[in-house]
Amino acid sequence: MTENTTLTKISQMIIERFGVDEEKVSRELTFQEDLGADSLDVVELIMEMEDVFGIQISDEDAERINTIGDAVDYIDANQ
Repeated sequence: MTENTTLTKISQMIIERFGVDEEKVSRELTFQEDLGADSLDVVELIMEMEDVFGIQISDEDAERINTIGDAVDYIDANQ
């Protein structure tokens, strides 16, 4: 799967879950600082990514996923 496809899917999740304007979504966007996500929001987002991409993300790995770019890189490396 290419990064573009992964980035597009994650961007759609962010737009739907957090109501962010599409033009504001970028690889650098942080879940907690930029989106105001609390820990439960992040856990739910990680679970959604696991379902959508058919992967398992360990708690340790999930703690290192702080930006959209981190999520894209992790998913592309582990699919």
